[in-house]
Amino acid sequence: MARPTLQNAPLARSAMAYVLAGGRGSRLMELTDRRAKPAIYFGGKSRIIDFALSNAINSGIRRIGVATQYQAHSLIRHMQRGWNFLRQERNESFDVLPASQRVSETMWYLGTADAVFQNLDIIEAYDTRHIIILAGDHVYKQDYEVMLQQHVDAGADVTVGCLEVPREEASAFGVMHVDEKDNIISFLEKPKDPPPMPGRPDKALASMGIYVFETKFLIDQLRRDAADPNSAHDFGKDIIPYIVKHGKAVAHHFSRSCVRSDMETAPYWRDVGTVDAYWEANVDLTGVVPELDLYDRDWPIWTYAEITPPAKFVHDDEGRRGQAISSLVSGGCIISGSSLRRALLFTGVRVNSYGSIENGVILPYVEVGRSARLKNVVIDSHTRIPEGLVVGEDPEFDAKRFRRTEKGICLITQSMIDRLSN
Repeated sequence: MARPTLQNAPLARSAMAYVLAGGRGSRLMELTDRRAKPAIYFGGKSRIIDFALSNAINSGIRRIGVATQYQAHSLIRHMQRGWNFLRQERNESFDVLPASQRVSETMWYLGTADAVFQNLDIIEAYDTRHIIILAGDHVYKQDYEVMLQQHVDAGADVTVGCLEVPREEASAFGVMHVDEKDNIISFLEKPKDPPPMPGRPDKALASMGIYVFETKFLIDQLRRDAADPNSAHDFGKDIIPYIVKHGKAVAHHFSRSCVRSDMETAPYWRDVGTVDAYWEANVDLTGVVPELDLYDRDWPIWTYAEITPPAKFVHDDEGRRGQAISSLVSGGCIISGSSLRRALLFTGVRVNSYGSIENGVILPYVEVGRSARLKNVVIDSHTRIPEGLVVGEDPEFDAKRFRRTEKGICLITQSMIDRLSN
């Protein structure tokens, strides 16, 4: 595994990971009507938040807090089921921190910085040396120990995790303008003309929303920011620009700490924040050698593992053959006389006879009726696809019935199916 090696003792054991998981992710449309973006299913078994949490555990961090807000029930339930193995008697902790109006009865979390500030008493009680702020809605594998080590070696006030992106695409991000030593000169929020990296005029450094601080320093900054009536109380808008101007801010390149198996050729990071991006990232996993290796046993993605029977394929008649080609099929699925091609099925999906699914992302406990033909679809959990439904062959008809994206992907939910019969 292409993982950086370190000579020093791990800093992760004296660090806390604080995961910001309160965002809705409105560009995922109906997928986030009932759940926050970090709770969205990904990869057949996991949820998006499992990647940030697994990175923390695999890096050696044993103090974790997760701030939730929007539609938090399914996210909290998932974490209670899958992340309850950390034990206080081993100096470990896992705290779920819903917006609880701790500062004022009229105030929920106002911004990302406020989501940390409102829980300062919990952070102070753990008395950790460092704190790493993480976004809970991205898919990637990263060793945070490497980033912590750079922070200490550089004597930085804040270290910002950064992606190298094509300069023409950087306008969608917060962009770091850095010098030759990766000191951040300025932080620009979605600039029209992103500053290039030194010596690389075609690339820019985009913020990943990952920040390392000494805990005491961050506490001081959050208290200063909370007292500022003109602040939006946000890391990207307020905290980081202030430190860039008044302290020492350093950029950390994701390529230096990304974790790759022998099967992964390039650093992998995805913001699956649109239906198209979500569909593409999941369907890509069905490839012979996908860009993201979920089979890497050296860096497992921890999650709640539901107990299910094995997947089952039945019938072997012409036109009624249970089969899957270039597909991922999770436990509890039954493929009864239908064919799958480049499909990803989550737990407990039932596909009945004489149908087909191609380029499909099928969330848990969907039932697909007989003779249904589905192509280029994302189907929300617990949806019942009626017998004979055809999707992906008539774009205009699909757009009238379902949520159809510009790239031709159809998102289907149970409420959309219910409207078909009205």
